[in-house]
Amino acid sequence: MTPPGSHLDDEARVTIRCQDNSPVGVTFCDRFSFDADSVHYAVELQAPGLTARVDEVVAWIRDSDLTTFLEELAAGHRGWDGERSWQTDDRDLTVSAVFRSGGYVGLTWTLRPWPQAAGGWGASATTWLEAGEQMASLAADVRHFLTGEQP
Repeated sequence: MTPPGSHLDDEARVTIRCQDNSPVGVTFCDRFSFDADSVHYAVELQAPGLTARVDEVVAWIRDSDLTTFLEELAAGHRGWDGERSWQTDDRDLTVSAVFRSGGYVGLTWTLRPWPQAAGGWGASATTWLEAGEQMASLAADVRHFLTGEQP
């Protein structure tokens, strides 16, 4: 259900498929906004035997957003040591990134709605993408999705 006075864009959608295992994926969809400071959207994880969805992830319009994180990963296409991570302010979406030899980035997408609630749940899926062009394309697609701009 769309909250009154909000804008819903059923057409906008970004799906990330794992290069190594195509049934594994993450989809950003059902974007809407109450004001100019934030955008709300749903995130779905799919993998064999797993389907999970968080309906209202909030992205605040500022410098430390998901697109900035993805753009920094794309810029580091020659690799890095250890794990890099990003999360929403509410901690309902976390993305962790590792670099493996051969020029691939593993993105582990973790959904954990209502992390402070007793009896909560969490689900994760990992997608592997090429460090260069695929990461840059993903960053651009997510930016377009979150801003509502056409590519």
